[in-house]
Amino acid sequence: VQLQASGGGLVQAGGSLRLSCAAVGRTFSNGMGWFRQAPGKEREFVAAISRRDGSTFYADSVKGRFTISRDDAKITAYLQMNSLKPEDTAVYYCAAGRYVNTYYSVHDYEYWGQGTLVTVSS
Repeated sequence: VQLQASGGGLVQAGGSLRLSCAAVGRTFSNGMGWFRQAPGKEREFVAAISRRDGSTFYADSVKGRFTISRDDAKITAYLQMNSLKPEDTAVYYCAAGRYVNTYYSVHDYEYWGQGTLVTVSS
């Protein structure tokens, strides 16, 4: 199973980007999520979505600005990011897990994408 993330780039503060994460290969996962890692910092949870019932989960820092969604037919998850801030600058990673429990922990996810860089200029 491979996860292919795309959609990162350079954007001005207040702008928007949409990230995509496509799963390639046969896989079963009950959750997909997005994490990010800024230089010198630990990887942190951003958002996640349950494949069972579509429940969504967000970090407080992105609530109201980011929206996670999925397309089951394409086995793809999306992260719509609006009102971007310079502190959102990071490498964004998508992840999938077969037995996601908390949704917030990196340990819930077995499969990781390669990361896509998001840079927000002030």
